[in-house]
Amino acid sequence: MPGDKSISHRAIMLGALAVGETRVTGLLEGEDVLSTAAAMRAMGATITRETDGTWSVHGVGVGALLQPQAALDMGNSGTSTRLLMGLVAGHAISATFVGDASLSKRPMGRVIEPLSLIGADFTASPGGRLPLMVRGASPAVPITYRLPVASAQVKSAILLAGLNTPGITTVIEPVPTRDHSERMLRGFGAELDVEVAPDGTRTIRLSGEAELRPQAITVPGDPSSAAFFAVAALIVPGSDLVIENVGLNPTRAALFAVLRKMGGSIEELDRREVGGEPVADLRVRHSALTGITVDPAVVPSMVDEFPVLFVAAALAAGRTVTSGLEELRVKESDRISAMHAALTLAGATVTETADGVIIDGTGGAPLAGTPDGTEVTTHLDHRIAMAMAVAGLASRTGVAVDDTRPIATSFPVFEALLEQVTG
Repeated sequence: MPGDKSISHRAIMLGALAVGETRVTGLLEGEDVLSTAAAMRAMGATITRETDGTWSVHGVGVGALLQPQAALDMGNSGTSTRLLMGLVAGHAISATFVGDASLSKRPMGRVIEPLSLIGADFTASPGGRLPLMVRGASPAVPITYRLPVASAQVKSAILLAGLNTPGITTVIEPVPTRDHSERMLRGFGAELDVEVAPDGTRTIRLSGEAELRPQAITVPGDPSSAAFFAVAALIVPGSDLVIENVGLNPTRAALFAVLRKMGGSIEELDRREVGGEPVADLRVRHSALTGITVDPAVVPSMVDEFPVLFVAAALAAGRTVTSGLEELRVKESDRISAMHAALTLAGATVTETADGVIIDGTGGAPLAGTPDGTEVTTHLDHRIAMAMAVAGLASRTGVAVDDTRPIATSFPVFEALLEQVTG
């Protein structure tokens, strides 16, 4: 699998804030991560790719980011945008963020609110959207912020702003979200403490004006990318696939537990630790899946995997019910509405609700596929495109997808790998 996108973003950002050289192997070289690298170069870091694929990041130090001379083009990357807004908010610089048509529709208000509390100033397009300008606070004010909605991106933006803020910045999350930022901040030497209450509430405290130390980082394989091949193997008869080097951070890997609960055969081989993250190879075999009611508590730890879970549900026996998915409506597209339309066009039985979908599966029978002359609309969303490509493998006539170019944002070799394992 290509490197984990979340970890790749953070490795570049924190490497750029450490004094000295950080070396990164296994970095995801998708367009989103390259947008992050370009932005950190614009703010003073020296970032190069060596011939063996290792990335070298010479950082400038916390508090020493330079004023970018032009707008920071985030392409399609919401993660780059939200996390970098946090970095800029805690430094005495200004930056303008721009993005493609899809990213420019995505609201940034949930990040603007807490970052305004630390003293940063924002000029945004209507609805809190891009293009927007951030004027960093000098000095920033440490805050205690309780996340109103579970979001690793909002949490991370606040923590990154706290790196250059005197005092202790505190984030309280009622529902645990992916913890790559906490793990990596500690790895780089930041003073960070996590307290877990009996009810599961996590309180994260970061001591500001940190001095980060350069690191050697090995990026594990992206579980969100592995998800497409795991579902493909489960729904295509005769499949037996080993997916190597899959990151299994418990705040990211809930999809595999949900698929097992549906009856999926997913076996962990050679479980190990890479760069502080749990990793294993996954052996996945074709399985008779059964519909389930998905516990909303797992949403934060598989929020990006729901489009491909919907595909698995469409081929399962019986009904799958999902709820608590409001976050999916403000991703690269409204993923609830987009997947409802796409799967319905391909012959699945899907009912859209306010916060999820209900899917009545085929019991393993292939989907009809898209009618001649029609294409699934992906709305420039890479995960819709990849999910529906997987659905096409389990259809009678295939699924036509309107645009596969956005796949390059997260998984540039997806189509080549898919051809390799289905050839």
